[in-house]
Amino acid sequence: MMQEMTGRSGAVLRVDLQAVQNNYRLLSQKLGKAQCGAAVKADAYGLGAIPVSGALYAAGCRHFFVAHLEEAISLRPHLPSDAHLIVMHGSPVGYEAEFLEHGCMPVLNSLAQVSAWRALAKQQQRSLPAIVQFDTGMARMGLSAQEVEVWRNDADFLEGIQVEYLMSHLVSAEDASNPVNAAQLARFTELRSLLPQAKASLANSSGVFLGAAYHFDLARPGAALYGVAPVAGQANPMQAVAHLQGRIIQVREIPPDTGVGYGSTWRSRDSAKIATVAVGYADGWMRSLSNRGVAHIAGQEVALVGNVSMDTITLDVTAIADSELQEGALVDLLSASNTVDQVAARAGTIGYEILTSLGNRYQRVYR
Repeated sequence: MMQEMTGRSGAVLRVDLQAVQNNYRLLSQKLGKAQCGAAVKADAYGLGAIPVSGALYAAGCRHFFVAHLEEAISLRPHLPSDAHLIVMHGSPVGYEAEFLEHGCMPVLNSLAQVSAWRALAKQQQRSLPAIVQFDTGMARMGLSAQEVEVWRNDADFLEGIQVEYLMSHLVSAEDASNPVNAAQLARFTELRSLLPQAKASLANSSGVFLGAAYHFDLARPGAALYGVAPVAGQANPMQAVAHLQGRIIQVREIPPDTGVGYGSTWRSRDSAKIATVAVGYADGWMRSLSNRGVAHIAGQEVALVGNVSMDTITLDVTAIADSELQEGALVDLLSASNTVDQVAARAGTIGYEILTSLGNRYQRVYR
């Protein structure tokens, strides 16, 4: 699907759904016999959970991971009934029954969540499906070592719970040389002995590239689906998904020693030509890109000069022909020449944050 372009928005975010599908297929191939799910939390990393999930379903994905119950409820009407919607944070206290109402599955991360799900199963007088997560090194979510001991000593710990998968999350999978990966794998393998008949899920995007030992039965890639490089220091095998273009509002000539933007943090040495573009930190173009970011016009790199403001950035376009700088013309911000990982490096962050920070003021065009 391709929507008609309009000039009303300050910027255009193009999302290549075919690239999402191609990335999914590449990951699936690397997984061999293991299934490939998809993390579509945070509105599919800022790119639109409804269209992205539809494209992933068409490519064969059947397991969709979100963070919050509300995300699952919003997405449920847009996916067929055989799509599994899995809420990684588990149930908010007192909302367990809504999982049944909306056809969603919780990840159980604590004794309290296990107990509440067990109580609902007893009330329903039937087994209820869930995923049980272990903490193997993140110290964030999942059953702790102490909670695992409670399980070991309670024969009725999982009464009424149909465990679809045992799960954990890798800490540093993007760095294949980090010994914590092998330590987590060993710990997870040990914990699986508590329920050896259950399927297992460990690999995230980067975990897919650690090798077959980490694949188990189901992987949960996220960022790699959306074009973020999965392995640090290696060429990115994933296709770019997001292409962001901002509109030129105005171009002006400035004399030497003229300050640009709030605080005049950049001053022209010579006369210069400055283009103001309608994207700012309210649109997720981070303030840390001030005097560090770049854009591309007609294939030429131009510097972001001055501070990023709420609604605009300013570019030094002195070397660009006037014919390329008409009001309303589009400037490339995220592109093949300035990837999400390159933007993230300039902003001092990671590609995940760049994508999930993209605002809702863009015109979104899905291919």
